[in-house]
Amino acid sequence: MPALPPDALIPGSLTRRTILKAGGTLLLSVIAPLPASAAQIMAVRVWPADEYTRVTLENDGELKTTHFMVPDPPRLVVDIEGLALNDTLKSLVAKIESNDPYIKQVRVGQNRPSVVRLVFDLKEDVKPQVFTLAPIAGYHHRLIFDLYPVKAVDPLASMIAKENWSADAAPATPTPAVQPGDTTVGQAGPDAIAKLEADAARAGSTPAQPQPTTPQPAKAAPGQKVMRMVTIALDPGHGGEDPGATGATGVHEKDIVLEVAKRLKAKLEDMPNTRVMLTRDADFFVPLGQRVEKARKVQADLFVSIHADAFVERTARGSSVFVLSEKGASSSAARWLANDQNKADLIGGVNLGTHDRELASVLIDLSQTAQINDSMKLGKAVLTEIGGINRLHRGVVEQAGFAVLKAPDIPSILVETAFISNPEEEARLKDDAYQNQLADAITKGIKRYFAYNPPLAKSRIT
Repeated sequence: MPALPPDALIPGSLTRRTILKAGGTLLLSVIAPLPASAAQIMAVRVWPADEYTRVTLENDGELKTTHFMVPDPPRLVVDIEGLALNDTLKSLVAKIESNDPYIKQVRVGQNRPSVVRLVFDLKEDVKPQVFTLAPIAGYHHRLIFDLYPVKAVDPLASMIAKENWSADAAPATPTPAVQPGDTTVGQAGPDAIAKLEADAARAGSTPAQPQPTTPQPAKAAPGQKVMRMVTIALDPGHGGEDPGATGATGVHEKDIVLEVAKRLKAKLEDMPNTRVMLTRDADFFVPLGQRVEKARKVQADLFVSIHADAFVERTARGSSVFVLSEKGASSSAARWLANDQNKADLIGGVNLGTHDRELASVLIDLSQTAQINDSMKLGKAVLTEIGGINRLHRGVVEQAGFAVLKAPDIPSILVETAFISNPEEEARLKDDAYQNQLADAITKGIKRYFAYNPPLAKSRIT
């Protein structure tokens, strides 16, 4: 039997074809034998998310691909040369979930000798990115399909759409006008500040005195206080192709930190006039630069990246807080950790052909001094609170060149909740009660920071 023509897997073709279709029938045909050197698919993974869906084909050699879009209905057609059609690749069909935002189904078949064709039937038009990744961190060669919506998801619009506006409704009765010394977060008054001062004294530190608040420029009704929404960006590290560190029982850092971030989000949103954005709210990968860019797009007042570190020695333990450094790492351990975390783009997978270099150049050129000073204040407040629930790896805020902390205009910290490589701390990290304690401690630290450093109306660097 002759090889299948190029349109064999495209709907509407009258040609007899070999296809795999979810819920459909497998039609068999005689296929010419493949060369003995044909590459093999070793694993297939699908990462659906509102922002984009990623499909990964892990293989034992480099693959040459071509792809094109077909309209009405929208489809992405991919031809892969020098590939053997095996059961692992066929299993991709069953991995497409019904709730995938962009893929309706996928069909796989031998289009012609030595060429496998994938057809992605889509739910809407997409902007596909198809690229390869070299072996790294236990992965072999990877062929990546990233399917982005034609209109990119706007992080600010997405955050606003998910907010519970009834909780943020303005009070029905007028409130007194803003006076010098008032704070805009949680309307903390003298009693709240006195309590925080007492807490600080018990912790052995003396925070700076409260700063007068400058209201955001706005026209308010007579006798009514100008309200200022505070935005906090939470960044659960890793995700998708990048699992982060893995504990002895097989638990992944990416899963632990997402759970902690969700608990923290709920607690922070209980604070008046506060809204929270997660850089990822599911198991998918977000490049380091995009995490920073998201925080800047929503004009975040704070950026908190959450991790659970690992070390070669299983006895390493304790929590840490890090901020950016312009002058090098504060310790060899901090330098090692920053270098390890900065590999996330290589492991998670970034399409270098479309990687946005503009943000990187902005971050390098701008002075980080003011941001680092504010970040240190935030880091000390959070570290003090975390020290109440877990042993500290070091009793001071550390500094290193973390790429994810480089927003020039947002105080940013990275919290290492515990060592997931330590069996005892791994067990705690998996515990719901400890996750809640972590979320409580970070929330208290943020409240402490805001009590003495209320956010001001300011111009953002764009």
